[in-house]
This record gives sequence, C-alpha cells and structure tokens, in this order.
Amino acid sequence: MSLRSELKKVKSRIKKEQLKWFGKRDGLKLVIGASKIEYKGWILTEMEFLNILKSEDWQYSLRRNSVAAFLAEHVWEHLSAKDGLVGAKNCFEYLRSGGYIRVAVPDGLHPDPAYIEYVKPGGTGAGADDHKELYTYRTFSELFESAGFEVRLLEWFDEKGEFHFQEWDPVDGMVVRSKRFDDRNSAEKLNYTSLIIDAKKR
Repeated sequence: MSLRSELKKVKSRIKKEQLKWFGKRDGLKLVIGASKIEYKGWILTEMEFLNILKSEDWQYSLRRNSVAAFLAEHVWEHLSAKDGLVGAKNCFEYLRSGGYIRVAVPDGLHPDPAYIEYVKPGGTGAGADDHKELYTYRTFSELFESAGFEVRLLEWFDEKGEFHFQEWDPVDGMVVRSKRFDDRNSAEKLNYTSLIIDAKKR
C-alpha cells in the first residue's frame, strides 16, 4: 500500500472520530459529500467516513432524531433509485422533528439538450460517468416522500420546459449550481441549474 493511500485512510479515521465527537450534540448541520467546500456553521462529511447507505456509519457517529439539517448538492444522482431511498430514509431517521435536508441534483427536464447530454448517466460532463439517475421534479419528490418527508420544491423545470423558482435562503443550505449562484447563468439564459428541494421531517 502506498504512503498516499495510507495517509488517506488515517485522515478518514480522524475525520470519523471528529464527527463522532460532534455527533454528541443536538442540532448539527451536516453537508453530505462536501467535496472540499466549506460553509460556516456546517460540518463537512465525505463517503469515506459517513457513507449514507451504511447503518454502521450512522450509528457510530450520530444519534437518531438529533440532526437539524443536511445539505447534499449533486450527490443523489450518483446513487441508484433504490440506494437513494435508503439514503433518504437514513437521513429521515437521524433528523430531529422539524429538521430538513436540502438536496440538489441535475434536472432531467432542463430544456437544453446540451445540458441533458452533459448530466445524464454516462453523459459528457465531469462525473457523469458515475451518474445512476436523472430525476425530474416528480420522481425526486416521490423518492423523498416515500421516505416520510414533506417536500417543498425550490427550483425546477416542468414538462413544458418552464422554470419555476421558490425563494430560498443560502444560509439554510447553499447550492452553487442554481439560478442565482452558478456563474454560467445570465439574465438572458439559464445555462446550468439544478432540481432543488427541501425535504422536511414533521
């Protein structure tokens, strides 16, 4: 085993222990699949030490009904629909009442064919070779509703190619690949947006 991979394993173990220490508190806000981003007040996690599909990772680090919020930007498209439901149910179990998860994925109803080609499973975009699903507002809402959540749509295209937007506060979970914050967009054209939802636990 190379020194680099050994160091990576050590770093993951340290992060896992840090998350366990933080996990003793109530009201945590966690980023799932953080990928080196950093938001004030949010704890960053990666699959190496919090795999949302593994119950043992959840049990080791967190307490049920204790997390205030999760944020996941462009994570769920890397899961099959079956695994996506498992991940959603795990999030539901560890959220406290009134907690939520803000989730963004590529929008399967975006009207630009170049966008769809870029984000579809096996598409031309970065990471698309690992994409498993291309969701629409209907299929994505149904997935989280099946896990017990109440879903509020924030940004999405409909079947007619019309864009819809509900006001949302980035303090509650920043999504860069969105109407307001993706620098590929302009006043004239939305070149890159995401399907964004808030899924709340009652």
